Amino acid sequence: MIKEIGLPCYGMVVRMDDENPGNGSVESDLHEGPGFPPPGIDAIESMVLAHACAGVDIESPAYIEGIETAVEAVMNHGE
Repeated sequence: MIKEIGLPCYGMVVRMDDENPGNGSVESDLHEGPGFPPPGIDAIESMVLAHACAGVDIESPAYIEGIETAVEAVMNHGE
């Protein structure tokens, strides 16, 4: 069974396969626009997926704030 978690930032959607732990995917709006995604965005998405598969509460306000801060840092670093 596929579990889907929609996060309230960057249109991020995490999908995990309950029958095959560790299998999943992440989609987001961060891949839109010319030259996107900047280096680091794929790593952030992979980390969010890994945390979700490990049982971390990726829907908590503190975790969402962490995602936003990490994305902001990557975007600022590329300028």
